[in-house]
Amino acid sequence: MMVKLKKQPEKKCEHTINLATVESEDGAFQCPKCGTSISPDDETEENYEIMDTKVVNDELVELDIACGKCGCLIKITGFQPSFDA
Repeated sequence: MMVKLKKQPEKKCEHTINLATVESEDGAFQCPKCGTSISPDDETEENYEIMDTKVVNDELVELDIACGKCGCLIKITGFQPSFDA
């Protein structure tokens, strides 16, 4: 008798990055899975793809992106509120 083993579903790569804890001066960080450098200055979206945004009171509070290399989903939090003078 042959027993088929169920294939274990692959765990999705999902991480949260708090920008308040990122130590780089320009806000760049590395993908937690593959190490690809992700920079907010990269407007080409070669290294990431924006999946979703969360805005509260006209302020960006959360940004969901996918790494362009490995597809890891990264939730970015910790955006600094803007102050109108």
